[in-house]
Amino acid sequence: MLYYLFSYLEKNFSIPGAGVFQYITFRMAMAVITSLIVTTVYGRRLIDYLRYKQVGETVRNLGLEGQMQKAGTPTMGGIIIILGIVIPTLLFAKLENIYVIMMLITTLWLGAIGFLDDYIKVFKKNKEGLAGRFKIIGQVGLALIIGFTMYSAPGIIIRQEVKPPIKYNVPVEFHMKGNKPVYTQDIRSTKTTMPFYKNNEFDYSKVLTVFGKGFEKYGLIVFMFFTIVIITFISNGANITDGIDGLATGTSAIIGITLAVLAYVSGNTVIADYLNIMYIPNSGEMVVFAGAFVGACVGFLWYNSYPAQVFMGDTGSLAIGGIIAVFAIMIRKELLLPLLCGIFVIENLSVIMQVSWFKYTKKRSGEGRRIFLMAPLHHHYQKKGFHEAKIVTRFWIIGIMLAIVTIITLKLR
Repeated sequence: MLYYLFSYLEKNFSIPGAGVFQYITFRMAMAVITSLIVTTVYGRRLIDYLRYKQVGETVRNLGLEGQMQKAGTPTMGGIIIILGIVIPTLLFAKLENIYVIMMLITTLWLGAIGFLDDYIKVFKKNKEGLAGRFKIIGQVGLALIIGFTMYSAPGIIIRQEVKPPIKYNVPVEFHMKGNKPVYTQDIRSTKTTMPFYKNNEFDYSKVLTVFGKGFEKYGLIVFMFFTIVIITFISNGANITDGIDGLATGTSAIIGITLAVLAYVSGNTVIADYLNIMYIPNSGEMVVFAGAFVGACVGFLWYNSYPAQVFMGDTGSLAIGGIIAVFAIMIRKELLLPLLCGIFVIENLSVIMQVSWFKYTKKRSGEGRRIFLMAPLHHHYQKKGFHEAKIVTRFWIIGIMLAIVTIITLKLR
């Protein structure tokens, strides 16, 4: 909203300094600051209100050190994160931008699913919360909306270099790259970024060419499948990772910073051309949203770090996981997520492996066996005697290393 206000003031009244709102980097910085203020200042008030309403965490005794001391800690703190994302985005982003619109829908959609789950647990005294199948339905529903919008919306395009002879059904742009003439077109496409691959590009529609020519037109099916898998897997991965103080929040902040960098270079035609990566027009505006996201995670970490004064609950964990997944899909970097979100992936896989092996061995021998002392993985290390603060710090370090490697992959092919 402030972007439009200051644009109007600059255009009609020539107010000095109003033009600074035209810069994405400035609006991103303002989004970070505003998000930090919302989450730290007003977050304290919300925590006090949650405590007053006795919205406390119900803790099962799993034999973990210090676990029972967390009983009664206010939960549903994900509301703080959502407010810290939505308010700065509304203030500083271009609200007509399709990418910003889809990110706001994602935040509110998954936040609402998580809120309903927490509400049932806290107020209905049902420890199971919202049935798992309804969570999956909600995540798949969002994935279908995102996938179809990415595939069909006219504002979601990529800039692609073309070689003569050129089809002129789409406008062609021409510029010189050194001494070489380059022709480009803005097109809708199912292409995405593939790490360690020639040109770092992969087209979902090409998957079906194994069935013969002409099957490329069904590329939407493949793209939808990947979108559903990525959103549900990463969203649930963040939910599972949120098991000890500050782990999911800090990890998400690291991932958010990396996605902001990727969005900036992908949405800047000069940098994208220099790095020889896919240029995505108008996607640079997502940097403002990413700034709000990182600010919200860091601000929430003020209260969520050990010993936690508030838990985000599913209201926050489902939302931040879904935000990360959809953001990566929007900037066509979703195939980098197994690397960038390595913490979420390994936490998710540890649960899948533990449950699968237990069921398999119980069926074969009558006695279920375990791979880990306890799943997810962070509880395994707690069982081994590591303090949760040390586990969180080491997981953050791994997350930073994965983030650096993810950025480096843009030049590794």
